[in-house]
Amino acid sequence: MKTKKIPSRICVGCREAKEKRSMVRIVKTAENVICLDDTGKKNGRGAYICRNADCLKRAIQSKGLERSLKTGIPEEVISLLEKEMSVLEAR
Repeated sequence: MKTKKIPSRICVGCREAKEKRSMVRIVKTAENVICLDDTGKKNGRGAYICRNADCLKRAIQSKGLERSLKTGIPEEVISLLEKEMSVLEAR
């Protein structure tokens, strides 16, 4: 019997490889809108991050998120991502 391969992704904040489903995808759409992607299916350039605010802060401070999305991230988008992440953490 063949075991099913579980996809993994590397967190932009802590650089650890984890199961894809346990992470959140941040996506930059064709219209240059940056948002959280709960479904993991939105079109655009994506970066994966752990479901905690610490990894998001690390990814922003190290500029890892900017490198992954290949764009600068405005302050208001960062604060919006932090709010959305706190809602996700509460779940």
